[in-house]
Amino acid sequence: MKKVIGIIAITLAGSLSVMAQTTDNMDRIEVCKQNYHTLFGGEALTGQGTDPEMMDILQKFIFGEVFQTGDLTLKQREMITCITLATMQTLPQLKAHAGAALNVGVTPEELREVMYLTAPFIGFPKMLNAVATVNEVFKERGISLPLEKQGTVTEDNRSKAGKTIQDKLYPGGIASVMEGLPGDMGKDVEQFLTDYFFGEIYSRGALDLQTRELLGYCVLTTLEAESQLHSHYYGNINAGNSPEALTAAVIQCLPYIGFPAAIKALRIIRQEYTKSAFPENK
Repeated sequence: MKKVIGIIAITLAGSLSVMAQTTDNMDRIEVCKQNYHTLFGGEALTGQGTDPEMMDILQKFIFGEVFQTGDLTLKQREMITCITLATMQTLPQLKAHAGAALNVGVTPEELREVMYLTAPFIGFPKMLNAVATVNEVFKERGISLPLEKQGTVTEDNRSKAGKTIQDKLYPGGIASVMEGLPGDMGKDVEQFLTDYFFGEIYSRGALDLQTRELLGYCVLTTLEAESQLHSHYYGNINAGNSPEALTAAVIQCLPYIGFPAAIKALRIIRQEYTKSAFPENK
C-alpha cells in the first residue's frame, strides 16, 4: 500500500520519471524485449523504420517500465490497453493490441465484452467502430463470428437484474444528480442507467463484475470524467478492486492518454483513498 501511495505522491509532485519497479531490478531493456515478444511475437528496439528514436523511447517506457508498475497480469494490462484505445478511437493501435490480447490469453468472448462495455460510456457508434476493428482480428485468425451469446437477462428481468448490480456498486443510485430536470425526465435517465447500463451491459457473461468496473474506470480516466471518477472509485471498492489495483490500472492507461488525464485520475484516487483510510483528514 505504501508503495502505491508513494507512486501517486511522486506523480502529483511532478517527478514521474521515478517509477516503481515490481520485478527485481530487472533491466528495463530486457523487460521491454520480453514483454514485446510475448505480446506481439516480434522484436522490440530494432532501430528500424522511419522513426527509430521515438519507437525506442515508446517501447522502453511502455513495455519496460509501465508494464512493471503495479500488480496486474498481462491479460489485465491488455484489456485495459484495448478499452483505452477503443475509447480514444485509435483503431490501428486497437487492432494491434487486440491481437496481443489474444496472444496473452484473453478469450475472444472476453475481448468482445471489453468492446461492448464501452457503449454506455462513449455511445454506440464509437463502440461499433471498435467492434468492427476487433472483428477484423478475429477473421484474420479464423475465429468464427458471431461469437457465443453472453446476455443473461430478458425483457422481464433486466430492470431487476440491473437494480441488484447497481445497489451493490452504488447504493442510492444517481437520484440526486437527476433531480430537477425539465419535464421530470431525470427519472427516465435513472431508469436507463438501471435497465441498460447495469441490466443489459454489466450483467453479461465472459467478464466478471470486478473486471467490468475496473475497465470502466479506465474509460472514465481516458474521458477525464471527473465527477464519475469520484463515484466509480467507490464502485470499484464495492466490486472488490483494491486502491492499488485501481492506481495500477490508471498508470497502465498513462502512455496512451498522456500525463494530464492520468494525473487527474490519480489525484482523485488519492483524495478518495485518503478519505476512506484516514477519515480524520476529511
